[in-house]
Amino acid sequence: MILCGDIGGTKTLLGLAQDGKLVLDRRLANADFPDFASLLAAFLADTQTDPALIRGGCLAVAGPIADDGRKATLTNLPWTIDSDVLARGFGLPAMRLANDFAAAALGAVTASSQRITLQNGKPLATAPCLVVGAGTGLGMAIVLPQGGHWRVLAGEGGHAAFAPADEQQMALWTFLHARHDRVTWERVVSGPGLTAIHEFFGGARLPPQQIATQAQHDPTGAERRALNMFLAAYGAFAGDMALACLARGGVFLAGGIAAKLLPMLQQGGFLAAFNAKAEHAAIAARMPIHVATDPLLGLYGALLIASD
Repeated sequence: MILCGDIGGTKTLLGLAQDGKLVLDRRLANADFPDFASLLAAFLADTQTDPALIRGGCLAVAGPIADDGRKATLTNLPWTIDSDVLARGFGLPAMRLANDFAAAALGAVTASSQRITLQNGKPLATAPCLVVGAGTGLGMAIVLPQGGHWRVLAGEGGHAAFAPADEQQMALWTFLHARHDRVTWERVVSGPGLTAIHEFFGGARLPPQQIATQAQHDPTGAERRALNMFLAAYGAFAGDMALACLARGGVFLAGGIAAKLLPMLQQGGFLAAFNAKAEHAAIAARMPIHVATDPLLGLYGALLIASD
């Protein structure tokens, strides 16, 4: 069997595959475990899996991978994942480690047809694809077609500096700068970012899920204003990253937030900001935009990486 993992800041998906297909998967809340080794042990016990049957695998991690590819530290969780330590502790073969958005990118572009199109564009088969996704953090990766295969370039664009688009967003920047000094896109376009925007509009410090739910039921409250600004910033970020790599192959929105906000994404605020690129607006309009709705994207991508 092949062990696949998608380890985010809030949750972890683990799965087992045989003959190139997932045969089972589990979702586990990171907050229930002190470290990844404890989480993995619980998964193996719950699925009654003998580690001796696992012949390889890949763990996709929401954070940078060490240069030697054997260790990773999560950006939004105080966990370090060391493939050598896991191998010794569980009797596993050395796990490959990959950036979570490298895995999500492969899953979105090659392994899943579960998607909703926001903008048809005019795709070019030989052009790069871009995957972005807001969740606990803000991830991105570029997927390049190369001779019938795909090359994935993981990036940390979510940690680039936030660029306000109008006076209200300038005021948000000032608000966040007082808290964090350096204001990145992830401070705005993420679950915690939506909470912060709601506070900026005078609202209470609420979980992002609650803000999104109330925003979709009340078009006049602080929740809707916060969500509108969030979606505009999300669209601006995605459009800027797409221009940076000329993603005519397609832009894919991954992560749970996009799928949950699909009705709002389809109303136009996101697209208007994505395409507001002045002299390059025509280029942005030719880029297809899809929402990847399959919750197992990261596992599919990790399986592809492990099988490569």
